[in-house]
Amino acid sequence: MTLTTATDRADQARYDESLTMLSEASVHKHFDPFEDIDWDSPEFAVIPNDPRWVLQKESDPLGSHPWYQALPLDKQIEIGMWRQANVAKVGLQFENILIRGMMQYVFSLENGSPEARYCTHETIEECNHTLMFQEMVNRIGKDTPGMGPLMRFVSPFLPLAGSTLPVIFFMGVLAGEEPIDHIQKAVLREDGVIHPIMKGVMAIHVAEEARHISFAHQFLRRRVPKMSKVGRFFASLAMPLIMRILCDVIVIPPKQFWREFDIPKQVKKDLFWSTPEARQTLRDYFADVRMLATDSGLMNPASRLVWKGLKIDGKSSRYRSEPVRSAA
Repeated sequence: MTLTTATDRADQARYDESLTMLSEASVHKHFDPFEDIDWDSPEFAVIPNDPRWVLQKESDPLGSHPWYQALPLDKQIEIGMWRQANVAKVGLQFENILIRGMMQYVFSLENGSPEARYCTHETIEECNHTLMFQEMVNRIGKDTPGMGPLMRFVSPFLPLAGSTLPVIFFMGVLAGEEPIDHIQKAVLREDGVIHPIMKGVMAIHVAEEARHISFAHQFLRRRVPKMSKVGRFFASLAMPLIMRILCDVIVIPPKQFWREFDIPKQVKKDLFWSTPEARQTLRDYFADVRMLATDSGLMNPASRLVWKGLKIDGKSSRYRSEPVRSAA
């Protein structure tokens, strides 16, 4: 009994130390969207027929589709601007939900909790991200809705999971953050020229999301093994469902997008997620999460069937943010 208690205390000390390091990093390396992005610089101007808004082949599935590539350049630009504005709008809506849920969680924590301090730092950074994403939408000038109507309807209730079901809530956090992080890193790694607004916003977001994703991984690695066997089993089944549902909410454009640009139904089907290439992209989003599920005891024969049935199974990362490598 003494050994177990000593081990638990040592684990808690390591966890607290890592949270203190994350908090200190937030203090010493953080960004302000209206100080660190020169929105009024001439190079940030949004001008008509700017080819830098064309969707890139490697980072956006629509950009690689023959239907899109066959369009006139001005139409590609118009679709690209709408698409990027809506991605930013979805991002700020998701982070708005995250902020409210995080504050629900912090409200229940004790005085002196390193979790309370770090979560509050993260919330401040996420508030800045919502300002940054909204400014990007405003500058592009497309009145995009972001998430679909169903998600907007249920959004007031989702933050309550922060205090009632924190393990499920932080699974949801990763379900939103991992695909966005994967997509933005792919954009920044591409050789293609992208608009400075996108580059500036994404660079800041990727830098700070690294801390946020790290915390969510650590939180679940610590919390899940302490759950009852029954609770852990149901959590193992819930995890892939949460990943797939929220991924679709975040990645798939709303109905307005398909109607406004008269995009054929077959194109939507190809992109989300009927072709082998699209299904592989979907699997790639969650390589880090599959690693987390395995390490924290959430991968079992039953949950593997759910991951496979939802088409998000596959090889797990060996370490966080391992780049996707294709066979030579």
